[in-house]
Amino acid sequence: MRNFNYFHPSRIQFGWGRINEIGKIIKRNGIRCLLVTVKPFIAMEELFLKVIKLCQEEGVEIIHYDGAIPEPTDECVNIGSEIAKENNADVILGVGGGSTIDTAKAIAVGTTHEGGVWNYRLGQKRIDSKKVLPIIAVPTTGGTGAEVTNMAVIKSSKDKIKSALADWNLTPSVALVDPELTLTVPPHITASTGFDAFTHSFETFINKNSSDFIDIFALQALKNVIKYLPIAIENGTNKEAREALSFAATLGGLCISNIGTTLPHGIAMALGGHASGISHGEGLAILYPEVNRWTWRHAIKKYAVVGRLFNPVLEKSSDESAAEKCCDEIESFLKKIGLWISLEDKVVSEDDIGAIAGDTLNLRNYTLHPKIANFEDISDLIKKSFRRNK
Repeated sequence: MRNFNYFHPSRIQFGWGRINEIGKIIKRNGIRCLLVTVKPFIAMEELFLKVIKLCQEEGVEIIHYDGAIPEPTDECVNIGSEIAKENNADVILGVGGGSTIDTAKAIAVGTTHEGGVWNYRLGQKRIDSKKVLPIIAVPTTGGTGAEVTNMAVIKSSKDKIKSALADWNLTPSVALVDPELTLTVPPHITASTGFDAFTHSFETFINKNSSDFIDIFALQALKNVIKYLPIAIENGTNKEAREALSFAATLGGLCISNIGTTLPHGIAMALGGHASGISHGEGLAILYPEVNRWTWRHAIKKYAVVGRLFNPVLEKSSDESAAEKCCDEIESFLKKIGLWISLEDKVVSEDDIGAIAGDTLNLRNYTLHPKIANFEDISDLIKKSFRRNK
């Protein structure tokens, strides 16, 4: 075996009905809690009220900030941070999808650090780990794994840049993962968040820094997504599928916290800075066909393993053949889950190609990919992702 390191500071509480423990969990971490959510809507309003009631029953004061948004900006984080300061919050609770949890994490920094939170993104001012407020995360989608990651992805409200805050103390103290909370997620969001979970594990597996230990997590997550994501899209109330996807999402989060993602995530991050109306999972789905075709020859054994997870018949094929077929299998999977889409479908401007490619090179993800891309390579991959044969 290769040498490996593994570290993770979260307590993971996984299972059906675990949401009922939230009041006791918060009380162990603080008594004045900022609850971070999106604005209440029919599918989630009952849950938010239940969380507030459970916390109040334990003597915890709740301040509800419902300003989280998809693709969170530094502006919405700064507003939440000011509310937390004004109310002397001593613990932050994020209930929602990955964007909501990332917002909660960033608020845990902004509340206790001087200046706007954007100043603490990667490569800028250092986060003081001792000052970060305790974070509790309750995911309501089975995808991002943000409940166990050590990063918070945000976007500048002025510049067309998407970046991240990073520190081990941004990893939630407790990740309460209750699959029941995902039963109402609509099909398209199920698909995009589920594919995000796939990419976390896939990119960890092919990463130059991959680990024999983390590979165990990654392969289990890939198996779960491959088998159960189409089922959950078809029948959102299928408990076995929802449980498997919640587990895959958490495993994927553990993977990227220890190993990291590769080129597709770097491009998708840069894309998210320039394009509105495109989710992270959609961006990855758009990029994957071209990136895989460009990459597989440089990670034949890894692509072959994944190809055989999709199609066991490939056990009879050579590694090279199975690796190439893996690209076909992933494309078929994208079609099956309704994510066979292009940049043109999402109304992304071709004028932004150069800027997206340039911003990709400002992130280290591409350096961990099996094949190192330059500006021209990335530009070409983006161009080829603009239109898709239906």
